[in-house]
Amino acid sequence: MGFECPQLERNLADCPCTYEGCSLKGNCCECLRHHLAHQQLPACAFPPEVERTYDRSFRRFAQLYA
Repeated sequence: MGFECPQLERNLADCPCTYEGCSLKGNCCECLRHHLAHQQLPACAFPPEVERTYDRSFRRFAQLYA
């Protein structure tokens, strides 16, 4: 995929993604690009209890903040 993230270590400390196999963890630009391409938002857009369900759809986000 994309490019090396100069902030990777810093981002990893704050990344709330719980998906074990995530190769984009901490690489926010690539993570956002990936999720938007799949009509989703990244883990950091959701509270922990919703993030853990892996339903990161626009619809779920709208339900939370409607």
